[in-house]
Amino acid sequence: MRAKLVAVAVLAALLSSCATPESRLRSGLIDAGLSRPMASCMAQRMADRLSLLQMKRLGGLANLKDDRLSQISLERFLYDVRALKDPEILAVATTSAGICALG
Repeated sequence: MRAKLVAVAVLAALLSSCATPESRLRSGLIDAGLSRPMASCMAQRMADRLSLLQMKRLGGLANLKDDRLSQISLERFLYDVRALKDPEILAVATTSAGICALG
């Protein structure tokens, strides 16, 4: 019985770790001020294209959000991304924003 519980716990931990980078990125994008649908679309695309370190850097953009604003424009978001000075993050964020905005 105990072996089954351990196996279930290990399986649950493995499954939750698979979704963690995308869900953390989605939360970071929402916290940075993007709308929930835009953040979900972008996180799905970006999680496959960026490293964990790059996603963590993007998540740090939430600290820049002005608490008085509920949402920011894509232009302002991409301006903040550009300030990270990582061309790969900027390229992935820009293409993801464009595809998600049009789709």
